[in-house]
Amino acid sequence: MTNNLDWSQCPAVESVPGRLSGTWVFRDTRMPVSAVFENIKAGASLDEIIDQFDITREQILAVLQFAARSLDAPPSMHSPAAETVDAHPL
Repeated sequence: MTNNLDWSQCPAVESVPGRLSGTWVFRDTRMPVSAVFENIKAGASLDEIIDQFDITREQILAVLQFAARSLDAPPSMHSPAAETVDAHPL
């Protein structure tokens, strides 16, 4: 799920080339954004994630809200799925 989002538009995260190979992490941390989604998928509560990792509830909520808004966004007019290809040459 996290790979399909444009995380550069989320102010709560950053990608630093020398930090975890450029993986999207919570700003000023080494905590990958994907770890939150993996832990939630595994059944962890937000409180458990906060206790386990050095991030705040606000950081987690910012990422979850960004992901939810991104999933609700209309598809781009120039997406490959919107294009049709004529398989019959002239």
